[in-house]
Amino acid sequence: MNPLSWAIVGPGAIAQQFAEAMTAMGRQVAAVGARNREKGEAFAQRYGIGRVYDDFSLLFADQAIDIVYISTPHASHYGLMKQALENGKHLLVEKAITVSSAELEEINQLAQAKNLIVAEAMTLFHMPLYHQLKTLADSGCLGKLKMIQVSFGSLKEDDPQNRFFNPALAGGALLDIGTYALSFARFFMSEQPTEILTTAERFVTGVDEQSGIVLKNRRGEIATLALAFRARMPKRGIVAWEKGFITVDDFPRAQQATLTWASGETELIEAGDTARALQYEIAALESWVANGENPLHYLTNDVVAMMSEIRQRWGIHFPFEK
Repeated sequence: MNPLSWAIVGPGAIAQQFAEAMTAMGRQVAAVGARNREKGEAFAQRYGIGRVYDDFSLLFADQAIDIVYISTPHASHYGLMKQALENGKHLLVEKAITVSSAELEEINQLAQAKNLIVAEAMTLFHMPLYHQLKTLADSGCLGKLKMIQVSFGSLKEDDPQNRFFNPALAGGALLDIGTYALSFARFFMSEQPTEILTTAERFVTGVDEQSGIVLKNRRGEIATLALAFRARMPKRGIVAWEKGFITVDDFPRAQQATLTWASGETELIEAGDTARALQYEIAALESWVANGENPLHYLTNDVVAMMSEIRQRWGIHFPFEK
């Protein structure tokens, strides 16, 4: 079986990491799409990519491409995904996969009709550590899940025009870093939360600068999240069961966690390699294409649904939304 052919849309910083991951796997990206032709050609030369498109519709129409990795800002994802799916491409899309559950629902319907795989490039879903931790939790040795705490704070330059704070580009902490925190919480919660309490402080542009979020599901599992765009905080997730808790630092691409038993004894749990985070995403997507199913897509659907409801509670609506 011939290896699947990949293309990249949006040759930014994360796309460079993706191309390097492909190279480390002994693979080559077939094509790159860039609005700026010069930038696209420089990217292609750096990574040995044979075809450059400054018209994305031509890239999507390229019959030699099987999978498209979309790494543009998330405000553009919906339109690009729709066009790629209509041209028969499987998709790996950077977070946040869409800005609303309405957009994602339409994408899901189109993908199903076309028998295509769509996946979000949410690193923690693919890291071996998380699957080992989930196996540990599911074994029952830790008892029932009770509480989850997640923090993620990033110090962004307070420029109203950049993508982090610009409402026209779907700015705000929730869609940029909150999607990681919500994904961490949802990964361990046994059911989608049914109760959400939240408050936010807005930046001068109207998008969320910082927020507190409390989630609760029907099993009584509670998660508390703290997000900030103008203050650094640890990227830390803590998951507490009746008989112990785990702490995961730098959780988006973590390769180790500390298990602390109720007695106070600790264990270090290690699995995977942070440096290979994007390689795990690539391998997972290709496996799902081969099997015809993305078994983790329900997590993405749930996280996007929570983000949509949270923004609704805050009264934040982007000018381009339907």
